[in-house]
Amino acid sequence: MPYLFLLSFVILVVCLIDIITTDDSRIRNLPKAAWILLVIILPLAGMVAWLVAGRPYADEAPRYRSTGFPEYERLGRHIAQDQQSDEEFLRECRARAEEQRRRYREERRKDEAQE
Repeated sequence: MPYLFLLSFVILVVCLIDIITTDDSRIRNLPKAAWILLVIILPLAGMVAWLVAGRPYADEAPRYRSTGFPEYERLGRHIAQDQQSDEEFLRECRARAEEQRRRYREERRKDEAQE
């Protein structure tokens, strides 16, 4: 019988870790805080409920993954906010690319001359 208590305690800890580390948008039926309270207050029923009704589906891909850069997480960031600045940015990108190509050609010529 002592193993039954140990087993239930291990499952309780695993469920709590699973709840805490699961992304809020993937948890089903209740908010994360409610699942944590349910598992702590009613351990056996809470663990079973979490495993059956709260855990995200295994085949469900995460809907949103934070990049760690909030400036990239703004909705619609890929849409040009100002057409003129967008064209200027593209001109600068092309100019940098052309400069890199020119430097590469010069370095290649130097290497060929040294050989």
